[in-house]
Amino acid sequence: MSKVQQIASAYSELQKKICRILEKADGKASFTEHTWEKEIGSGSTCVIQNGNVIEKGAVNYSFVQGEFTPQMGKLLGEKASHYAVTGISSIIHPVNPHVPIIHMNIRYFELDNKTVWFGGGIDLTPHFVDVAEAKAFHQQLKTMCDKYSAAFYPHFKEWADNYFFIPHRNETRGIGGIFFDRMKPDHTISFEELLRFTLELGNTYPKIYAEIMQKKSKLSFTEAEKKWQQIRRGRYVEFNLVYDRGTKFGLESNGNTESILVSLPANASWEFNYKVETDSPEYHTLQMLRKEIDWVNYTI
Repeated sequence: MSKVQQIASAYSELQKKICRILEKADGKASFTEHTWEKEIGSGSTCVIQNGNVIEKGAVNYSFVQGEFTPQMGKLLGEKASHYAVTGISSIIHPVNPHVPIIHMNIRYFELDNKTVWFGGGIDLTPHFVDVAEAKAFHQQLKTMCDKYSAAFYPHFKEWADNYFFIPHRNETRGIGGIFFDRMKPDHTISFEELLRFTLELGNTYPKIYAEIMQKKSKLSFTEAEKKWQQIRRGRYVEFNLVYDRGTKFGLESNGNTESILVSLPANASWEFNYKVETDSPEYHTLQMLRKEIDWVNYTI
């Protein structure tokens, strides 16, 4: 079994584990598995809907390979003839507007020119920013990153701030997290350590979200707060369709369209020239959607 096949097998098992943890935390809905095969490879899209906590969510696994096209070369800045990539991506849209959206992905990329790299990330998109929650989330990520390198968290946090940003709105998608791409083994970190890092991120993800679900899923909410959730989901859709590299690469590589777009919420809103009241929770959330907030040391 080749290296990429071994990693694909590990990611496939991790997908199943993530689904089990999220199902247990929701307490009602179960994931349904949709397997797919195309000329370029295969995958499994696990979808959960209409749960106690989760309105719509997915955990995708794929292993694809094929011709490295000129368009891919332009997108990735590499020259090669063949590529192989495997990974997991997951996004959860909750019922309750007080529970945030969460996203996580990990991936391994291999080219026939001997170039290999890992990528991934995790970020939290609250409809209403909860500072204590943001601090705890970033502290968990920092603790995990510090096991591998003290440079990881500050570098990956800044990367996330810049990546999960909506330029045409001049706002971040949420309170960020970590993002990394094209991470190659070198004298500072081995291939095995990078693989372990992505696996730990994948294992940490459902545990973080299960804690948030348990804490916030039964909070009451109003129709106005639900409307705000729909508008914030609209921002999420804008980012995923306009800027997200994974979406672009998936469609460019002729991947499974339904699996690529399963990250979108079941419902979202775009209201013309929507305004929020000054000093409202919505207003304060908008003030927090900016880069370079030091969440770990933020004073509540």
